[in-house]
Amino acid sequence: MSAHLIDGNGLHSKLMQEIQQDLARHQTVSGGVPGLAVIRVGYDAASSVYIRRKKLAAQTLRFDYREHLLAESAPQDEVIDLIHQLNRDPKVHGILPHLPLPAHLSPMAVIGAIEPSKDVDGLHPLNAGLLIQRQPGVRPCTPLAVMRLLEEIDFDPAGKRAVIIGRSTCVGKPLAMLLLAAHATVTVCHRHSDLPAALKHADLVVSAIGSARQIKGAWIKRGAVVIDIGINRVDGALVGDVEFETAAERASFITPVPGGVGAVTVAMLMHNTWMAWVEASRRQSSASRGVQDKQRRTLEAGALTEPAFGLAGLSA
Repeated sequence: MSAHLIDGNGLHSKLMQEIQQDLARHQTVSGGVPGLAVIRVGYDAASSVYIRRKKLAAQTLRFDYREHLLAESAPQDEVIDLIHQLNRDPKVHGILPHLPLPAHLSPMAVIGAIEPSKDVDGLHPLNAGLLIQRQPGVRPCTPLAVMRLLEEIDFDPAGKRAVIIGRSTCVGKPLAMLLLAAHATVTVCHRHSDLPAALKHADLVVSAIGSARQIKGAWIKRGAVVIDIGINRVDGALVGDVEFETAAERASFITPVPGGVGAVTVAMLMHNTWMAWVEASRRQSSASRGVQDKQRRTLEAGALTEPAFGLAGLSA
């Protein structure tokens, strides 16, 4: 293997430490802790592993972590009512419905019910629109993780050819927007694409299709960076979308599965939750200052009028 492994677990630890330090500094000013509410509809053994990772990360940072488990058959109104309750809860700064949802639920209706400032996965239509317009907003965790991994290996996307395999609204499309903003030339592929032709000249390959070893190592350009987001279970082992052994012989950098993107995605979720808490603290502080300013102006107005009335009374 000639490629350098990109250590997602190591970067996860580094990011968690940075968040912990920033959190400690901010708490001395605002007090309180970030609150993260995870909503699970039904129980899935495979996804429970990722839920545990998120829970462990939140508890490590001493977030107020809450988990709401609803029945697999829970009607959409019940899920949305819960989200509305969490929207109103000032101690909840991040709301994360665990995807995928059961088939009878509309992901867009569920995500759309979240207050955009509490949408820590960055999938609300408002946040998606802000991303397209290159305006400040919450960015999806996995695309953020990819960009942070590239930064860690000093890969500058500007002028590079990037190929994203997978066009989902939670990974492929938002990642394309982030890479375009970083001045890469981006191609988004899907099941109807000619992958060997698309990858032939790709400086960066990102796969997020969830299909074991479908991306052949022989398709990878020599010296390319390979980011494998796929998680697939084969014969009891976890493997990615990319044929790792042969791809590693041609790539300059490659993420392992597991231990690559997933670990950094969890850290990005914690980062988004922390940022939502900071923003909520800022809004609360501004509102408090507004009330105080109003009270001050009222008192100042009273200070000007009360002596006049008093003097009038004495003179009478």
